[in-house]
Amino acid sequence: MNQFQICFLLFIIGLFGFGQTPDLLRLEHTTIPENKTGIRTTRSRAVINVPFKIKETNYLVIGAEYNRYDFRIGVPFPFETRTFERLHIVDVNLGYTFKWNEEWRFIGAIQPRLASNFIVGIENNDFRMNLAGVMMKQKKDIDKPFSLVIGLSYNSATGLPFPLPILNYNVRFHPNWSYTVGIPRFDFKYHSNNEKHIINMASFLDGYFINLQNELLLPNDQVGTAVSLSALVISTGYQYKFTKEISLYAVMGYSVIQEGLIRNGNRAYILNNDGNIYLRTGFKIGIF
Repeated sequence: MNQFQICFLLFIIGLFGFGQTPDLLRLEHTTIPENKTGIRTTRSRAVINVPFKIKETNYLVIGAEYNRYDFRIGVPFPFETRTFERLHIVDVNLGYTFKWNEEWRFIGAIQPRLASNFIVGIENNDFRMNLAGVMMKQKKDIDKPFSLVIGLSYNSATGLPFPLPILNYNVRFHPNWSYTVGIPRFDFKYHSNNEKHIINMASFLDGYFINLQNELLLPNDQVGTAVSLSALVISTGYQYKFTKEISLYAVMGYSVIQEGLIRNGNRAYILNNDGNIYLRTGFKIGIF
């Protein structure tokens, strides 16, 4: 198994929470400025993944991810907002891969998650479990190198009692150009001749589902027990590579579809459904 394949195992682990993290280390900050709904959001993110060689073609990956969301609310709401001004997600990443046959490799991953405002320690409703199983095929030593990943994932935070598809097809169709088609991301990249500079145009999903330990009293005698966000972002980005593995990056985009909700099993109260500017910067150490 080569470095490219290990990186794809990390990529599969990163699919669970809408994000994609094919890296050994990632430090990232995201800002969604205040819009007319009066909510400004920032996210701080740290990811670490470590691959271990078990056999000649078998690898185990162990890692962790932490996300902290901070909200600044500039307009009054008809309920107490301090309970969700700071939210946390803590993931443990466990993945395993082996060669299925000469063409395909199997990758399985488990991601236990705690997602909460952690007002009173840890409760049962803070816990979530994400699972995935995929098959991967890749060809490197050809004129147009490509990789294909297909499979299924189950994310307990979606509320859907069935697995969802994973699809990722990446091809370097020209020495300076590549694209990715898939779920949950599409992108189109320009690579400079020295591979130091990458310009990226992409669309991707982002979001969260987080338990609220102290229930919110909402209008119409409803009670809020969780907060969620789902967003479709269109973006352009720049990446500078100090080495093949180490880089800085910046992303500027717009959430063309966005829905922030207070939930009580279903939709209870709409916090934010207006599109907004999306800004992200980060540092990462990858495998390739």
